[in-house]
Amino acid sequence: MSQSIITTTEQLNDQFEHMYALSRKSPLNSWTDREALLDSLENMLSDNKQVFADTISQDFGHRSKDETQFAELFPSFQGIAHAKKHGKSWMKTRRVGISALYRPAHNEIQPQPLGLVGIMVPWNYPLFLAIGPMIDALAAGNRIMIKMSESAPLFAEAFAQAVSEHFSADMVSVVVGDVELAVAFSELAFDHLLYTGSTSVGKKVMAAAAPNLTPVTLELGGKSPVIVLDDVNLENVVNRVMMGKTLNAGQTCIAPDYVLINSSLHSKFVKLAKEWVKKHYPNIANNEDYTHIINDSQFRRIQGYLDKLPNEQVVPLTEVTANSETRLMPPVIVVNPDPESDVMQNELFAPVLPLVHINGLRDAIEFVNDRPRPLALYVFGEDNDDIEYVRNHTVSGGVGVNEVIMHVAQHELPFGGVGHSGIGAYHGKWGFERMSHMKPIFVQSKFNAMNVMLPPYSALFKKGLKFLTK
Repeated sequence: MSQSIITTTEQLNDQFEHMYALSRKSPLNSWTDREALLDSLENMLSDNKQVFADTISQDFGHRSKDETQFAELFPSFQGIAHAKKHGKSWMKTRRVGISALYRPAHNEIQPQPLGLVGIMVPWNYPLFLAIGPMIDALAAGNRIMIKMSESAPLFAEAFAQAVSEHFSADMVSVVVGDVELAVAFSELAFDHLLYTGSTSVGKKVMAAAAPNLTPVTLELGGKSPVIVLDDVNLENVVNRVMMGKTLNAGQTCIAPDYVLINSSLHSKFVKLAKEWVKKHYPNIANNEDYTHIINDSQFRRIQGYLDKLPNEQVVPLTEVTANSETRLMPPVIVVNPDPESDVMQNELFAPVLPLVHINGLRDAIEFVNDRPRPLALYVFGEDNDDIEYVRNHTVSGGVGVNEVIMHVAQHELPFGGVGHSGIGAYHGKWGFERMSHMKPIFVQSKFNAMNVMLPPYSALFKKGLKFLTK
């Protein structure tokens, strides 16, 4: 029997077989059907805004509900609207160019649903990082199975219940459970598997998908650097970097991870950062706008990194200290840490900001390029030539110029990583095509010019071929 909510491996396997068979028998080739599914997704969000914000906050110990509105619900609604506006044109068969040698034949590309798509959702933005891939998969006409994060269990239950009330189990099912279920999920022969999470787990997901030759999109982490040019407006840098570092308490895959800055600007940066925190998060210990760390394990990991550093290297930006019971972690700056230290070797996912001293632009570029490709790179400055130099001499999943994080909200841009920070990209048309088979079709005309290529091969044929291969 088809089931919307999956809690055991047996149910998982049975539901997979059921939905996989349906994807072969009844593909969703009509835009009317796909648009109706996007309407259902929109209605599900509208009906459950409050319960989603509440359960996410409970999973975090405290998560700003305004942040959930801004960083999860808002981009989800925007993504649905974008897909509904453009999806009908995306799915049309389109003519593409053809060499004059093959005319009057013509070429076409026909987007088709892949079939059954698997989505593995992380805990840090458990709503948006479920809805975003769902938008692309549904717009492309796919059925969906979603594995929710075991680290956000209350939200996972609420999301699964909401899906069961708005979607047929034949179209969307939600898997709720532990790591064992996640492993079993990654081993299924999906037509496409999208995973968002850490690089280390991403490698395991890719290995699990390999025996089935399941194509994967991996949205991973990476230490996203900020390059501060010497001609910069430092107040603007601090304003934007601290916004990105404190949003969701730094638990964002594209949060600015560390700042590459001339030592002459260091003291002013720290002073401005303290002023910024005081202004935007007054009384941070009891501030409803400030999010806590997701669980004890993550809190201990981050605190462990800081405990290994000399006291003088860790600069608090408030007078409030970290609280292991509530998992409140106020923002701190780490002064020019050793590149081999934990804070520089591991993705932070916390309101911890290392300031790394550099001697000019070339030094910053070398520092970035000596490390794995980041998911995002941010550059702040006024000199267009220097900014262009950074763009041309670094490779990252995405780039922000005089801004952080906002590239993820652009539905006209692909979002994804490169190398250790990910494989593939989605959002908007890019996500539609990622979740489709873009089938190439060659259509021959009534007059088939290829008939002149048949044997016996004449002298004229040989002369012509010699000319073409010259």
